[in-house]
Amino acid sequence: MVGRIITTEDDVAEGAAWLAATEPRFARVLDRTGPWPLRRREDGFDALRDAILGQQVSTAAARAIRGRLIDAGFGAAPALAEASEEDLRGCGLSRQKVRYLQALARSGIDFDALRRLPDAQVIETLLPLPGIGRWTVEMYLIFALGRADVFAVDDLALAEAARMLFDLPERPKPRAFGTLSAAWSPWRAVAARGLWAYYAAMKDREGVAP
Repeated sequence: MVGRIITTEDDVAEGAAWLAATEPRFARVLDRTGPWPLRRREDGFDALRDAILGQQVSTAAARAIRGRLIDAGFGAAPALAEASEEDLRGCGLSRQKVRYLQALARSGIDFDALRRLPDAQVIETLLPLPGIGRWTVEMYLIFALGRADVFAVDDLALAEAARMLFDLPERPKPRAFGTLSAAWSPWRAVAARGLWAYYAAMKDREGVAP
């Protein structure tokens, strides 16, 4: 089963209300942050392409490289798959990212079909691709596919937000974080939005999630 899909701000608000009623600390988060953002984006090849472009570089650098790729005619999968390494390197890509992006472009993944697959099968489909780790797939599930019950236990901002909110002695390790977040099902992706918002508010920062 695919489960609940988050498509609107009302969906986020519904999940936030459930979380606040289930765990009073989330009510405190709402009081501090206000409504949590939807942050949906279009799914498909472009979303994963941009996720790879954003790895280990600043947002501004990733945006600039993306612009050069598109201007050079290599934004879409078919053109990217056939481009020479020299041409792609000329757009600012490292050799490693050239390999990652061309593997994605040549993968033949049916992105429309992913919308109908359960979370576990989406992970099984995308995780074998070079340059696509579990965190990247989880971000795709949350923000591109709108899955309501996905959580990223390896996300440092989420772990730090949980440490602050739950007065923990240290950031929860992935296994412990998985146990803690299980109580937030079936709205774990909304809980993640709340924790990211809380992290930003507490650290006086913006853009802490991808």
